[in-house]
Amino acid sequence: MTQQPMRKGQEKGRFVISLDFEINWGVRDQQTLDQYGQNLLGVRQAIPAMLALFAEFELRVTWATVGLLFFRTKAEMLAHLPEVRPQYADSNLSPYLVMDQVGESEAVDQYHFGHSLIEQIRRTPGQEMATHTFCHYYCLERGQTAESFRADLTAAVQVAQEQGMTLQSLVFPRNQYNAEYIAICEELGITSYRGNESSWIYKERSEEQQSLYKRGARLLDAYVDLSGPNCHTLDDIARQFPYNIPASRFLRPWSGRLQALEGLRLRRILSGMEYAARHGQVFHLWWHPHNFGVNIPQNMAVLRRIAEHYRYLHATYGMESQAMGDLATELQSRSSAVTAS
Repeated sequence: MTQQPMRKGQEKGRFVISLDFEINWGVRDQQTLDQYGQNLLGVRQAIPAMLALFAEFELRVTWATVGLLFFRTKAEMLAHLPEVRPQYADSNLSPYLVMDQVGESEAVDQYHFGHSLIEQIRRTPGQEMATHTFCHYYCLERGQTAESFRADLTAAVQVAQEQGMTLQSLVFPRNQYNAEYIAICEELGITSYRGNESSWIYKERSEEQQSLYKRGARLLDAYVDLSGPNCHTLDDIARQFPYNIPASRFLRPWSGRLQALEGLRLRRILSGMEYAARHGQVFHLWWHPHNFGVNIPQNMAVLRRIAEHYRYLHATYGMESQAMGDLATELQSRSSAVTAS
């Protein structure tokens, strides 16, 4: 690649990574443990491997974590459930109706507890603990309300505070962004959230509104450029508060079936990162830890290639790694400086 150092005065590019940490709470309404259990148990090996790589390459990462994962025991979990809960039209979406399936502690149930993993994340430099709501809350499904969303997010914020953490960033489960709930997020201390890519194929929608056509378009976009680099300027992000730090690319898991296309998938990501570095914009990569739960060596090899490319872009263009909270804090500081002047 031809090196073109940054122009004097140009904004530095930013590389943001966010992970949707949910284990079974995020897939229980779509997959059975027989179907997907291996991926979920593999999180116990994938997360330490990812943390080691993040530390090696000094990558700052946002871990958007479901609040139900914070507990050590079922008794603790049940004591913290919000009184107001979503009454989804599709009752299968509610985890509160299947609490009898949860084991008594993390030691006997590794599908529904994540406290020990959260502690590993907290011990790793540069990692931000954020929220993926308390119960993997679906903000666009029929039957849920602003009142139940507020109760859910309050529960997530409170359990984190009890364990010495302040949540500032949010990722909407299933990317079901709901503009009507942004004021509630601000009220509860959220300063940034991950919005969706701007292309029509990524527009937020309920599960009922999903279609095979749009799913297929998103899959194809992972290999062929349908939606562009999906990078964003800091000026665009700073226009609203809490700040929308939109997704740029989902890091799909390695697939033996699609192995012949791996070069295209990786090139799509690396080219987006380079576009952001050259133009002083933000590239936001995301995935779920359970995506790495199987084929861990292959997935980690891909992640290493991405980290190495970041290191190159950092050395060549000054690109910086930032968690969502880092970027929000910087933008708030800039806003305060402008106001003060």
